[in-house]
Amino acid sequence: MNKNLRYLLTGIFAGILIIGIFGGGFAAGYFVNEGFPSIAPTQVVIAVAPTPLPEMNNATPNELEATFAPFWEAWQIVHDDYVEQPVDDTEMMQGAIRGMMDSLGDQHSSYMDPQEYQQANSSIEGSYEGIGAWVDSTGDYLAIVSPMPGSPAEAAGLEPGDLVVAIDGEDMTGVAGDLVIKKVLGPAGSTVELTVRREGESEPLKFEVTRATITVPSIEGEMLENQIGYIHIFTFGYSTNEELRAAIQDLLDQDVQGLVIDFRNNGGGLLTTAIHVASEFLPEGEVVLYERYGDGTEDIHKTIPGGLATDIPITILINEGSASASEVVAGALQDLERGQLVGVTSYGKGSVQNWVPLNNNQGAVRVTIAKWLTPLERTIHEIGLTPDVVVEITDEDRKEDRDPQLDKAVEILLDEINGQ
Repeated sequence: MNKNLRYLLTGIFAGILIIGIFGGGFAAGYFVNEGFPSIAPTQVVIAVAPTPLPEMNNATPNELEATFAPFWEAWQIVHDDYVEQPVDDTEMMQGAIRGMMDSLGDQHSSYMDPQEYQQANSSIEGSYEGIGAWVDSTGDYLAIVSPMPGSPAEAAGLEPGDLVVAIDGEDMTGVAGDLVIKKVLGPAGSTVELTVRREGESEPLKFEVTRATITVPSIEGEMLENQIGYIHIFTFGYSTNEELRAAIQDLLDQDVQGLVIDFRNNGGGLLTTAIHVASEFLPEGEVVLYERYGDGTEDIHKTIPGGLATDIPITILINEGSASASEVVAGALQDLERGQLVGVTSYGKGSVQNWVPLNNNQGAVRVTIAKWLTPLERTIHEIGLTPDVVVEITDEDRKEDRDPQLDKAVEILLDEINGQ
């Protein structure tokens, strides 16, 4: 199967607790996209497993028998000698795959068991059961990238940057991020106690969070004063493009004069959706990103025709929770001088992962296959996007419900509209 028909540009595989699809931020996803214009040369496919080579369905291929002999020897020793019998063959198999992926030394290449893979797909589809937070599972501790608006995580008081050091009193030191995510997930109505380490706090903080069925928000739009429109894009999912076009059209019908596009705390999403979103604000044929593979080849992703807001003045809001797909769009808008970025440096997720489902519903492996670059061929991986105008939000601002980043973005728009 063509590689372009299977992979997700994974952003935070932050799981979204939900688990957050977007490893590091970007579900670089390609899946079949109905109802949208086609995007050459790629289309997204998420849940379709590639057809394995015949030998992949059998036992160890002949040419690998010598290589795998120690593995099967160790497997047999465990079955013969381990004190706690019987052992769980499925868990051993999954552990072996995890070990293989870990040996690559790449924090974004990993194994998802069937439950994790199901959660990852359900988050893209728009709902799941969890606490409602985008997280990063690639560090020493599970990190909260951002709580979702109106979620149990937000209501409990979790904040971006919180590190989950214990769950229900159990120390998470040394526990793999994907396993930590599984401990946080649970049925709606159940509770989980998270102990987090927060910058500026001398002691860990404890939060009891009641899990719920989470509907993943996509778009929020409204008209502000002085005919300035505001559109907050929360994620890049299946319905984002349709919702975005509706929001833009509604503001155009109200004679909007400028738009603030808010990518703050947007953990990422599907690559095709990111290209559609960029296409609403950029002319046809502009480069959105370059996708560069290990062999030096690359794919170039360009905007498609039909954008509703290609001429209207815009500013773009980003923060430390803006990751992957949101960085793709924000980076393109910045490089092409479409609008100024306002806020603080973004998360910094610039690699592309394939999500390849395994046969017989045995989960999936996520493998880094490429790096992505902005139109000016900048890399943002582990660097992030630097705003044109840096504006921070202080604790005092939060207490007083002030948003100086939005205020500055509106100010820039008004100056542009008034010719200053």
